[in-house]
Amino acid sequence: MEGGELVDQSNVQIEEQAQPIQIIGDCCNIYINSPITQQASNTSIQLGANTSTTPRTTQGSRLSELPSPQDQNSPARRRPATETFGNDVTRVDQAHLASPIERRQKTVDVADLLARQLKETYRIRCNNVQPIPYIRDKSFSVDQVFTEVGIQYKSGGNDSWRTLSGYRDILTEAKGDSRIQIIEGEPGYGKSTLALQLAYDWCNNVLNSTLGQTDFLVVLNLREIGGTKSIAEAIVNLLLPEDSPITETDVELLLQNEDLKTIILFDSFDEYPNQHSEGNFVAKILEGKILRHTHVVLITRPSCEPTICTPNTGKIKLTGFDESAREKYVRKVVTKGDEQATQRLLQAFKSNPILRDICQAPLFTVIYAHAAHEEQVFEEIGSVTEFFKYILKCFHSHALKKKSKREQGELKRYAVDHANLDRIAYESLSGEYQQLIWKREDLVQELGDGLYRACAVTGILIEERVLNHNYELEDGPYSIQVRFYHKLLCEWFASHHLVKLVKDHPSHDHTVNMDLYDLQCLFRFACGLDPNAASEVIQLVKRKKDGDRFALLCTLEQRGHVADIGLDEVRDLVSRTVWFGFMDSRLLQRTTIQLLELASGNEIPIAHVQLWECSPVADQSGSSLALPRSQLSLPILSTLQKLWIYDHARRMDNTEVVGILRYTAQCTAVERLWFYHQTLPDRVQGAESTLSTLRSRNVSVTWQASRLTTKYLNLFTGLWETVDEREQRKQLEELDRRRRKVCLIS
Repeated sequence: MEGGELVDQSNVQIEEQAQPIQIIGDCCNIYINSPITQQASNTSIQLGANTSTTPRTTQGSRLSELPSPQDQNSPARRRPATETFGNDVTRVDQAHLASPIERRQKTVDVADLLARQLKETYRIRCNNVQPIPYIRDKSFSVDQVFTEVGIQYKSGGNDSWRTLSGYRDILTEAKGDSRIQIIEGEPGYGKSTLALQLAYDWCNNVLNSTLGQTDFLVVLNLREIGGTKSIAEAIVNLLLPEDSPITETDVELLLQNEDLKTIILFDSFDEYPNQHSEGNFVAKILEGKILRHTHVVLITRPSCEPTICTPNTGKIKLTGFDESAREKYVRKVVTKGDEQATQRLLQAFKSNPILRDICQAPLFTVIYAHAAHEEQVFEEIGSVTEFFKYILKCFHSHALKKKSKREQGELKRYAVDHANLDRIAYESLSGEYQQLIWKREDLVQELGDGLYRACAVTGILIEERVLNHNYELEDGPYSIQVRFYHKLLCEWFASHHLVKLVKDHPSHDHTVNMDLYDLQCLFRFACGLDPNAASEVIQLVKRKKDGDRFALLCTLEQRGHVADIGLDEVRDLVSRTVWFGFMDSRLLQRTTIQLLELASGNEIPIAHVQLWECSPVADQSGSSLALPRSQLSLPILSTLQKLWIYDHARRMDNTEVVGILRYTAQCTAVERLWFYHQTLPDRVQGAESTLSTLRSRNVSVTWQASRLTTKYLNLFTGLWETVDEREQRKQLEELDRRRRKVCLIS
C-alpha cells in the first residue's frame, strides 16, 4: 500500500465515522500497520533534521558530504524551513515531531512524493521520443517505438553467455546474485532507448513488469552530471521539478534505507565526464563504499567498461536487430499498415546484404527506414561510408524543405563547408580524455553563427539544458550545452579532419590516443572518404592492438568489395590469426568469411582461424560450419592449417563433434584441431572413415577440457587420452613396431 492509498483509506473512514477520537485511533492503526510505514521506520527519526534555518549535515551518513540546502553559496536547490507536501502535508522542524507515528507518517509522505515526482519526470521524457533528429514535429511514446533487440547475458562468476528471452528479464533472470550489472552495446544498439523503456515500465506500472515491487527507480544519464558531487544532488536537480520541497538530505536518507527497494540505472557511462576523476560518487557506488545494498545497472560501450567492478558483476550484451526485429520496427513505427510501403523497405534490406549487415545496429535501421520512406529514395549501399553519405543527404534534404531561398543557400553551403566542425570533432576524440559536450556560447564562437545554426537545424547538433556547477548566482543553476545527435556523427566529421592531417603529415601518427574498438567507424570513414589517404590510415590501424581484424574493414571501405583487395594484402591478412568473436557484427563476420574464401580460392595458406564463443555447428555432411548468431557459414577452406574452437561450458553431443571432425577432414591442409573448454563425450562414435582420413594426414585433435586438463583424440579408437595415456600408448606402439620388425628379420 502506498502513501496515497493510505490517505484515501483514511478519508473513507473519516466519512463513515462520527466520533473524532475513534477517527484518530483508526487512522493511527492504518499508518502503523501499513507495509510502507514499517519499511520507513528506520529512516523516520532522521528526516527533517536539516530543515531548521541553521544549515546541518547528516550525521553518520554513508554518502558523500552534501552542501546544506540553506547554504547560499551552494548550487543545490534551497528550501525554507517549512514547506508544503502536496496539499495537506507540512514539513516542520524535528523538534515538533514528538510522536513516533508522526515521524513515520512524515517518512511515508516524503517517500511517496519522491516516487510520484520521479514517475512524473519519466512520463514526460518517455512521451517525447524523436527517433529522427531532423523530424522535430513528430513525437512518440517510447513504448510506441521500442523494439526488442537480441540480448545475451552471463551472471556474476559464470563465463558462459546465454540468450535472454526479453529485456524485462534483465533485472531478474540475468541478475542472479549480482549487485551490479553492466549492459554493453556497440554504438547505435539501443542502449539509451532500453533505459527509457525500463523507466516507462516503472512509471506506468506496466503489467508483468519486473519493476512492480521497486520503490524507487533512479535513471541518470551520466553525460549530464559532470561535476555533480553526489547522487542525491543529481536526483534533486535533474529528476525533480524545480518547486519540489524534497531536499538532498531527504533523498540521501531514503536511498540509505535498506528496507526500501531502489534500483539505480546509470546510462552513458562511456560519456561520463568524471569517469577518470578519483573518488567520484559513481565509482564509490560501484565499489560498494556507499549504497552497497542498492541494485545498480550501468550502461556503456564495450570499450568503456569500468575496471573497478567485482568478479561477481553481471554482464549483459545487446546484439542488435535480426530480420524479424527489423520488420517489426518498420511495420510498427514507419509504415503503420501500408503493406506496399512495408514491402518496398523490406526488399531494400533483403536485396542488399551490406545494408542488412550495417542495419544490425537499430539506430541505422531507424534512420534508414524513416529516411527512405519519407524521401522514397532507395540508394545502393556498399559500405558504411556510403551509408552515412546517404543519411547526411537525407538530413539536409529534409531541412531544406521548409526554408526560404536565402536559408536554403546557407544550408547548402555548410553541407560541404564544415572544416571547423571537422576540427572540433577530431580534437574532441583525439585527446587523452574525450570531450563530447560543449557550452553553446563556446561552440558558436568556434564554428561561427552560420555553421552552428545549420548543424542545429539539420539535427546534427542537439542542445540540452544541464546543471551548471560552480555558477555565479546571477548566471542561474542551468546552462545550455551542445552535443552531436550521436557519437557516430562526431566520428564522421572527425574522420574528415583525420584525412586532412594524414595527407598533410603522412609520417606522423595522428591517432595515438584513439582506441580502435571505441572509434572503429572513424577509421573506416577515413578510408572510405579518400582512397589516397586510406593506405596510410590502414597502416595506423595495423599498428594498434587487434588492428589486423579491423584493417580488413578499412580495406573494404577503401576498395568497395573484398574481391577488389589485392592478393598481397590478402596474403598478409591471413598469415596471422583470423579471429571470429561472439560480439562481432554480422558485417565483420561476412567480410572475414569472404576474405578467407578469396585466400582459399587462390591457394594462399590460412595460418590459423579462431572461433571464440561462436558455437559453430556443422551440417551432417560437414560441408560447412554454421555460426548461429550471425546466421552465416564458414565454407570448406582448402588452405586452412589450424582451427581453434572456444565455447565455455558448451555441452556437445557425439553428432556435433562428428560434424566438426568431418568439416575438418575436408579442409585438406589442416594440421591441428583444438577444442577449448567444452564438455565433450568420452568417445567419438560412428566416424571411422573420418578418423581414418584425419589419421592418414597426421592431424592432431586436442581437447583442453580445463586449464589443467588436456586430452588428445586417439584416431584409431575414438577415445580421448590424457598426455600420460598418449605417451604410454606411443611407447607401446613403438615396442610393437620393433617386435614386428624383429619377427620379420628372424
